[in-house]
Amino acid sequence: MSTPRVNTALTKLVGIEHPIVQTGMGWVSGPRLTAATCNAGGLGILASATMTYDELEAAVAKTKSLTDKPFGVNIRADASDAPQRIDLLIRENVKVASFALAPKKDLIAKLKDHGIVVVPSIGAAKHAVKVASWGADAVIVQGGEGGGHTGGVATTLLLPSVLDAVDIPVIAGGGFFDGRGMAAALAYGAAGVAMGTRFLLTTDSAVPDSVKQQYLSRGLQDTTVSVKVDGMPHRVLNTDLVNALEKSSYAKGLVAATRNAMKFKSMTGMKWSTLVKDGLAMKKSGDRTWQQIIMAANTPMLLKAGLVEGNTEAGVLASGQVVGMIDDLPSCRELIDRIMTEAVERIDALSALR
Repeated sequence: MSTPRVNTALTKLVGIEHPIVQTGMGWVSGPRLTAATCNAGGLGILASATMTYDELEAAVAKTKSLTDKPFGVNIRADASDAPQRIDLLIRENVKVASFALAPKKDLIAKLKDHGIVVVPSIGAAKHAVKVASWGADAVIVQGGEGGGHTGGVATTLLLPSVLDAVDIPVIAGGGFFDGRGMAAALAYGAAGVAMGTRFLLTTDSAVPDSVKQQYLSRGLQDTTVSVKVDGMPHRVLNTDLVNALEKSSYAKGLVAATRNAMKFKSMTGMKWSTLVKDGLAMKKSGDRTWQQIIMAANTPMLLKAGLVEGNTEAGVLASGQVVGMIDDLPSCRELIDRIMTEAVERIDALSALR
């Protein structure tokens, strides 16, 4: 039996079967997970923030070898080599460019001139209005329930506020994991849903099984939004390390961030001048303090320790609150088929109430 389909502005815009997006999670969204999502009919997004340029080039090639479906790449708009990465996407005919920070108007125009769909992630209606006026094709809006860097407004309020503000497709993120959530998002007027934690907890995810079991054992109250990880609100699983970070002073956090910056430099082969340029770009593009910019060095290394090396005592595990509702590890295909089947059943049940 074929999987039910729902045609939305997102499926038409990108050319995918189902309005489901796998978000670009650092150290998690590699070629295998991205391709598996695409082959199941959704939109997979490679996370490039933790990749060097050469690693991104190899990841794009690997993804193209695993799927012939449209996929996306998440780019840090404030990275010093963002222009080179954009050129790579154009050269390789990548379908979607997504951004955690809003790209500038000229960058959006360049991507659109080459047929690439531009989808920034935003956390407020005013930001959606801005990127829409600059030509963004769609936006991902993540409510406070989401994992990683997140805001404080719940999806149930943030989503309608953005839908009321713009007329481009809006993709809902934060708290989605099943067909009921999909039906609810569509009822609000969203063009689809974006999920991170739910895709992390699939058999196609390269996260170590021991770490996945840590996630599966958690409840709805087992996450914390911490500013001690990297200076910005960051939702993670409660662990001994996170509890220790929460009790630590900012001075200790800065010392740890400096050590992690040195590790990140060594791992990526980046020059100190490049790290400084990235820091200056971050300062110019947002409201971060210098303390937050220095602490940003914590993020890639702490996430790598937890999500790649499986060392939960030395790393952090980004997670949405939805972790408390997940109790299995399906494949991406099984997950997407299940969500779409449940969503259509729920939509049909609502129609029958009339």
